[in-house]
Amino acid sequence: MVGEPMQIGEVAARTELSLRSIRQYEDSGLVVPSASSPGGFPLYTDADVDRLMVIRRMRPLGFTLDETRDLLTALDRLGADRPGTDEELSPDERSALVARVRAYERAATARVAELRAQLARAEEFAGSLRARLGEDASVLV
Repeated sequence: MVGEPMQIGEVAARTELSLRSIRQYEDSGLVVPSASSPGGFPLYTDADVDRLMVIRRMRPLGFTLDETRDLLTALDRLGADRPGTDEELSPDERSALVARVRAYERAATARVAELRAQLARAEEFAGSLRARLGEDASVLV
């Protein structure tokens, strides 16, 4: 079941994105509100929220807006693939799009591994500081 269209404040709360970020993604064409209220305010659907979540998940991994746009375009085209219609992709198009999405999955996996290594070094550093403070209580005075 599809939920009721949402205003930007509710979308911000659900996605944990700021209103400014959502508007920036609108301005850059990454997300386009699916509807508008009688007063002309943008309204968002669950699909719009899903799209914003893809964007939100790509940000901390260091993907650029162009890379995000490229992935969203590939996902949109794959999602619109309807056998027997004008939107049906050729086998070559489908294969190329799947390969693009797989490349992003591999890049995301590699970036997650890099972040884990950075986190381990940061935790090691914090631990070394705790150990030094424990060795020399006069540092706290």
